[in-house]
Order: sequence, then C-alpha cells, then structure tokens
Amino acid sequence: MNIRFVLNILGRVLIILGLFMCTNFIWVGVYPETTFWGHLFACVTTLASGAALYLGSKGRMQAGLNLKESYLTVTFAWIVISAFGSLPYLFTGSIHGFVNAFFETVSGFTTTGSTILTDIEAMPKSILYWRSLTHWIGGMGIIVLVVAILPMLRIGGYNLFKSEASGISYEKLTPKTASTAKRLWGIYVGLTFVQTLLLLLGDMDFFDALCHSFGTIATGGFSTKNASAGYFSPYAQYVIMVFMFLSGVNFVLHYFILKGRIKKVWHNDEFKTYLAIILVAGTIVSVVLLNLPGAQIEATLRTAFFQVVSIITSTGFVTDNYLLWPAQAWSIIFLLMFVGACIGSTGGGIKVIRHVVAFKSFYVHFKRLLNPNSIIPLRVNGEAIDDDKVSLIVSFIMLYFVTFFAGSIVMLFIGLDPATAASSVLSAMGAVGPAFGTVGPVDNFFHIPDFGKILLSFFMILGRLELTTVFILFTRHFWKD
Repeated sequence: MNIRFVLNILGRVLIILGLFMCTNFIWVGVYPETTFWGHLFACVTTLASGAALYLGSKGRMQAGLNLKESYLTVTFAWIVISAFGSLPYLFTGSIHGFVNAFFETVSGFTTTGSTILTDIEAMPKSILYWRSLTHWIGGMGIIVLVVAILPMLRIGGYNLFKSEASGISYEKLTPKTASTAKRLWGIYVGLTFVQTLLLLLGDMDFFDALCHSFGTIATGGFSTKNASAGYFSPYAQYVIMVFMFLSGVNFVLHYFILKGRIKKVWHNDEFKTYLAIILVAGTIVSVVLLNLPGAQIEATLRTAFFQVVSIITSTGFVTDNYLLWPAQAWSIIFLLMFVGACIGSTGGGIKVIRHVVAFKSFYVHFKRLLNPNSIIPLRVNGEAIDDDKVSLIVSFIMLYFVTFFAGSIVMLFIGLDPATAASSVLSAMGAVGPAFGTVGPVDNFFHIPDFGKILLSFFMILGRLELTTVFILFTRHFWKD
C-alpha cells in the first residue's frame, strides 16, 4: 500500500475542506452572530490537520495510486471529511454530541438530507449555510474536485475519479481525467449560478436562494425552513422542480447539450426511461390526489410532480406530507425510492440505467430461450453490452437489496417499528432524506438511538460510493499483496 500518497491526498482534501469552511465567516459578518470563534476553531483545526498530513507524507512519496489504494483513499476521505465537517456544529454549540453532528455532516456530504434538527429556523445562518454547503461539496464529490485541480495525480487520478464518482460516466469527455473533472465541475457551478438567479426573481432572498440551489443541484434537500420548499411560492417550487430534474440527469449529457449534440441526448435509453418514469408516476399520483375533496388542478399537479421528481432524484425537498396521501399515491413514492436518478448525476439510488439493463436482460434471456441458435445481443444506446457487464449490474442490484434487508433487520432489533426501520435504511442507501414511519417528510431522525445513527451514517457513505467501493475493503483478497 502506498500509504504516504493516500495520506497526502487526505491532507489535500482537508485543506480544500478547510478553505470551504472559511466561507462561513461571510455569514457571521452579514448576520450578527456569536459563532465566530466556533467557526474559527473549526477552520484552523481542519487546515492545520490537512497541512500536517500533507507535509508529513510528502517526503519520498511514490506518485500515483493503483485501484486498491484508490478504493481505500476514497472511503477514508468520506469518513475523514465527515468527522472534520462536524466541527462547525460542535464548536459553535449548534448541535450537541458527536454522533448527532457526525450524522448531520454525513447526511450533508452524501447529499442524503436526513436531519436530526428539530427546529431548523432556530439555527444560526452561518450553520444553515455550512449545512447546505456540505451538500454542494459532496454532490459532485470533493475527490473529483481534487482530481480537477491536481493534475499531478496522473494515472492514479483516473482510478480515484472512477472510485469516487458514484457513476459519473466513465466515458471521458477529454483524454485527460483532470480536464473531464473540470468540465463537470464547470457545469455544476453553472447550474448553481443560474438557479440562484432564477430563485432571486421569486420570493427568496440571496441567502435562501443560494442554500436551496446548493441543495437542489447536489440533490441533497437541506432547506433553511422547517416547511422545506413548501414555505416558498409556487414559482420557487417550479424552479426547484426543474433543476432537481436537470440534476438527476447524467452530467455528461449536459455537456453534450452545451456542445449542440442533442441527438445523443434524445437517443440515450437511460434519459428516456428516466423521463418516462417521472411522467407516468407523476400522472398516477396526480390522478389519485385530484380525486380528493377540494383538490385544485394546478396545485395538485405541482405537488404531485414536485414530490415525484424530488424522490426519484433523491433530493428530498417536500411541499406536502405524502404520508397523509391515499395509499396508492404514497406507494408510488415508496417505489421511486428504489429507482434513483441517472448514473453520472448527483442523485443516489440504484440508478435508472441499471434497471434498464436488468429488464432488458430478462427480455433478451426469454428471446434466447425461444431462439437457442440465434445470437441476440443486449443493446443500450444502440451498443451491445457483453454478458459480464450485465452480470455485474444484476449482481449489484441483488447486493443492494440484500444490504437493504440486512440493515432493516438490524434497525428492527434496536427498537424501531418496521416502517421506520426499513425506510430509514432505504433512504440512507439511496440518499433520499425523508422516509416513512417516524422519519417521514415532516419528522426528523433525532429520536433514533446513537447506534442507529452511526449505522445509518455507514449506509449513507455506502450508498454514496455505490456499495462495492466500501465492501471490497472488507474482503481478505483486498489486503493481500
């Protein structure tokens, strides 16, 4: 193991995190608060620790990482940034107890959006900003940012990029991994900027517009209001809905759109399926809700499609308590938690493309049974997918469900009711945020026992890194020379 280089990258990650943390001081100045010293201690501690790791591991460092070291670096990076990211909460006294602060931070960086806060609006503005900023940092991935600004990673950079980028398409937009990462981050920043401007045209001030843009583009869902997006005007909700949809699309497709390659987007099987699921699910939920007494067409359509887009993209913003909807409607919401957004987006979950490949594999399998002498390839986006890749995708889906069931059983044993136990694990793995039972859209996770919060934090990181990146560390083969 090239431990020196692993520690060197972790040091760089902490330095970048510390610099982001320093932006909290802007809001300490704008809004008179007593959090200055807490933010200062958090910032200095993070920067000093990062500098110590970086400088202490610099001598005789072998450049580059192999795939094993990349898996190790990425997994530990998420644990380390979550530990240090909890310092602003702890040092300012905004959240009491390391487990609570760690849970909130992991939820932020993994763009899950689950919270232990019982009164969000009572928090200092600088803390609400940091909370939303953790979404934005984690959305595209701080490791991808490291790759973007540190071309010295060379060959190891691509391994690191693949290991962290939760499916950011392995199709490289440019020959150089650093250039690809820069373009993706450029699109990410651009979408954030545009959404912030549009929200400012509505009823949001700059602070709320920025924080909600961070949460939307990262598909995170942390809001500055207890009522989430439901606090704001229909215009703001439409803007958030559109940008949640865009953030659930593969960012490589955004790049193609900017290049004018529209046909490549429209012929993308995953995008068409993603759009179809939203239209069908939104229509079904709308029809169910329109049958309720006093339902108004515009408000019902907006509420239904907002919640469908929010859940499938794993954003987690809410405008209504879907637990009060008829069973047919909230059942659709529950099923969407298993779907996820597009691969290469900031969304979580299993991802639409894996479902597409799985269903196509069943169809091709039946055709091959009926025509045993025929060669029938499985095609996605017009290209044949070999059986090994299909097997990997189906295995991933099976592993996802096995992990979900195992986690649900453990949560049951710590005293949670079945709905809360199962949906909290599903929400954590899929980075959704709101769930069912006692952790629904108008509730929070404060009442979950500490062990449960630690376990859910693990599932959040596990889901963010798409299971195998973390699970492979627990295999004997990984640690063999």
